[in-house]
Amino acid sequence: MTVPAGLSARVRDLPAPRVDGIDAARGLALIGMFVAHVAPVAATPEAAELIAIADERPRLLFALTAGFGLGFLTGGVRPVVEGRGVLRRQLAVRAVILIALGLIIAATLRPLVFIILDVYGVAFLVMLPLLFRPARAALAIGAGLLAVTPGLATAVQYSADVMSAREDGPRLLYDWMLTGAYPVIVWVPVMLIGLGLARLGAADPRVVPRYALTGAVTAAVMLPLTRLLPAEADATASPAEHAVSASALALGNVGVGLVVVAATVTITALARPAVRRVAGAVLSPVTAMGAMPLTIYTLHLVVISGAKRVEGGFMTDDSWALTIGLIVGSMAFAWLWQRFLGRGPLERLLRAASGRGRVRPTAQVDGPTR
Repeated sequence: MTVPAGLSARVRDLPAPRVDGIDAARGLALIGMFVAHVAPVAATPEAAELIAIADERPRLLFALTAGFGLGFLTGGVRPVVEGRGVLRRQLAVRAVILIALGLIIAATLRPLVFIILDVYGVAFLVMLPLLFRPARAALAIGAGLLAVTPGLATAVQYSADVMSAREDGPRLLYDWMLTGAYPVIVWVPVMLIGLGLARLGAADPRVVPRYALTGAVTAAVMLPLTRLLPAEADATASPAEHAVSASALALGNVGVGLVVVAATVTITALARPAVRRVAGAVLSPVTAMGAMPLTIYTLHLVVISGAKRVEGGFMTDDSWALTIGLIVGSMAFAWLWQRFLGRGPLERLLRAASGRGRVRPTAQVDGPTR
């Protein structure tokens, strides 16, 4: 979408279009995070392996949908031309707020999980100069980096020099970029893939099958490969072997994420009308969660922080009751809030703080949206 001359001063009022399937995928990522954060240790290896699926894939799916969101926010298949500086400033303000919110929650609530908000904000800042890359360039850069950066993030864990510099220098910066649980050098490539696909057409019936097939093939090749490579806990493997395994796992998990996005977009936007109606109704609570991720994610941190307790001499927040309560409660809250009040409360505050108004010039997006 190109903003006509004379509207550049009002680009702050441009609404970000939404695709229900992307919001549904983001909602599934949030549910996966809940399971990863508070599901108890499983009694059987089979159940443990099932729960382990929620460890890595939801956060990469979350990053993937964040890339789609950035693509929509900046114009979808027709990126804005005028007013790009305004959009970048708005996103920079959002990024700083997310960084501050993440650090405040970590310092005050001290949840027993790694917090993504500050890393998410840093990733937004890194994405600013990349927002308007052509679609295929964004995809090529994202895929190329994703083949390397997860291995690099793993390899630095074995570097005495890097870890020593982390301890002696700006530790938080090292954790954000390289050594933390959610290193930006991994998140940004995944966001670039989502951004590129949003530029090509997130719900375009010609594009969706392509990224579904690409994701399925990548997952089918990379995930079995990780079974042949040393496990993360294998102390006998070399750093290089661990690095290759980490990159293969990240590629495979992002492939799974592409399949999930393609599936939710297909059943909510591209299927026959009767299927779309049923899928939309069934997924509406999950979609509502995905439409207000900052609110739902922050509230879940508040809840699990209040659920901390000592068991067997160790601090924990795990319980099936809490897991189910978070999932059901979040879906009910998000569905009711969206139905009667619209945009999520923290999303409203973030929008207002970044300077986005209420005037809505016409925006053209890629495929069925709401």
